[in-house]
Amino acid sequence: MSKSYVPPKVWTWDANNGGKFANINRPIAGPTHDKDLPVGKHPLQLYSLATPNGVKVTIMLEELLALGHKGAEYDAWLINISGGDQFGSGFVDVNPNSKIPALVDHSNETPTRVFESASIMLYLAEKFGEFLPKDPMERTEAMSWVFWLTGSAPYLGGGFGHFYAYAPEKFEYSINRFAMEVKRQMDVLNYRLGETEYLGGSEYSIADMVTWPWYGALSQGKLYEAGAFLDVASYKNLQRWTDQIAERPAVIRGRKVNRAFGPLKDQLRERHDASDFDKKTQDKIETAES
Repeated sequence: MSKSYVPPKVWTWDANNGGKFANINRPIAGPTHDKDLPVGKHPLQLYSLATPNGVKVTIMLEELLALGHKGAEYDAWLINISGGDQFGSGFVDVNPNSKIPALVDHSNETPTRVFESASIMLYLAEKFGEFLPKDPMERTEAMSWVFWLTGSAPYLGGGFGHFYAYAPEKFEYSINRFAMEVKRQMDVLNYRLGETEYLGGSEYSIADMVTWPWYGALSQGKLYEAGAFLDVASYKNLQRWTDQIAERPAVIRGRKVNRAFGPLKDQLRERHDASDFDKKTQDKIETAES
């Protein structure tokens, strides 16, 4: 039997004991180096990476553009979290928590910073008057699911995902504990989606956009290579919703923005114009350079 860990009286940081992301996790705030953020031609400047939290925002921006909101045009700049870009002074000025995504709206008299993905999405939904149900009860239902997601996703990502895929070794207790929680979350979604077409009701809304990049990707087997382990295919209503949203053109585009991994044709590492999806995905860039 292995020796049990005995916590010290006062915890101290061991920078080398953090698994795959040990080099970017730290218990202190503030910048580590001076680096200004670039600013492009559009009022909305997004600094992000195509993690689930980043994909949420680019999906909403692409959905807004699809509805004809020209003010939703945006520049999307890649933040390399493995390289520590999120600890640069410019990024920390926008998000003191040093997490992607972060947004600056230059259309206001004073540029407005917005951080935390759900906050960015609520800001955009209210700014453009879209994807928030007009009926007070339906809006409340949709926002309840938004806040459900903000409380649930850390169990999936920081809990299950970390211990199943990224920890330096497999810990049975931790994996089992968080697997149980994620299975319950999927069942909650499956139950709800057996009642209504979308999470908020009959209307596609902010609730679906914040949730799909996490639990849709999980249902597709694209997170942590855990599809079989979690038996994601058994959640039929969740699968129906996942497939339905995956077919939306704005979702297809939004998933590609700030993506620096996966198939080259799905990587649009920076986005500055709608034509970039046709001209500047990584497969086309590398072909042109060869």
